[in-house]
Order: sequence, then structure tokens, then C-alpha cells
Amino acid sequence: MTSNAESGSASGKGHVGASGPTRSLWLNLLKRSSFAATAGLVLCAVPAALLNGGTGAVSSFLGGLLVMLFFGISLLVGHFVGRRNPSGAIGMFVATYFIKVVGFAVVLFVVGAPAWLHGRWFVIGAVVAVVLWQAAEIHGFSKARLQIYNDPEDKENPDA
Repeated sequence: MTSNAESGSASGKGHVGASGPTRSLWLNLLKRSSFAATAGLVLCAVPAALLNGGTGAVSSFLGGLLVMLFFGISLLVGHFVGRRNPSGAIGMFVATYFIKVVGFAVVLFVVGAPAWLHGRWFVIGAVVAVVLWQAAEIHGFSKARLQIYNDPEDKENPDA
């Protein structure tokens, strides 16, 4: 292996080009996080079904789906608003978060929990979904290619 400081031929056979920013960051995060949370909920439903039957499995899955819906709305807002107005995306995240918290609270208090819902498995499913969703988002953000600076202008060829 060689470096720029050493003499010798360059490592590898092909040309290494610059890569641009990650395309559709928010949708990629939504896909990754949804997959991770769903896989965790399927694994969570197995012990729930063994210990409390179908009610436990459905309750754990519903708890996780509620979390996925809550976080998924934010990523969709980031995708649609971030493309049109990147500087306004943070403000929309805050507004959407407030609307989601108030909206979900109103729905949960008005509708309430059905009698068949197993509360412990509902919470366990929600916690599993939160942990796996956030881990997938962190991993996705760590792999994202975010362009910080504008590309340099080509003074010799203005049409390029």
C-alpha cells in the first residue's frame, strides 16, 4: 500500500472519483429504521405469543407500530420539506413534533386502550421499536454523505 508521501505506484487499478451527497437521505433512513424495528417486533412477538398468546403478540406489535408511525412521520416531513426548503426543515420538525405529541395524546386519551390490549407487551414492543429505530437512524446518519461545501467552480469551462 502506498500513500501520497511515498514514491511508487498508486494502490488499486481503477480511478477513484469523488462521491456526491447521499440521495434521498430521509427515505433511506425511513427504510433502514422501519426494517430494523419490524425485525425486532417480529422477534418480540415470539415470546409475547408464547407467554400471553395472540393478545401479547398483537399488543407488542401495535406498540411498536405506534412508535414507527410517530418517527416515520418526521422522516417523511424531512424528505418533502427538506428538498424544497432545507433551511426551514428544522422548523417543520419542531412543528410536526408538537402536532404529533398533542395528536397522539388526544387520540390515546379519547380512544383509550381496548380491554384486550396487554399493557406490558405494548410497552415492551414500543421500547424495542424505539431502541432499534434510533440505532438504525444513527447508523444511517453515520453512513450518509452530506455535502458541506459547494463544488468548486470551473473557471476555464463555464458550461461544465
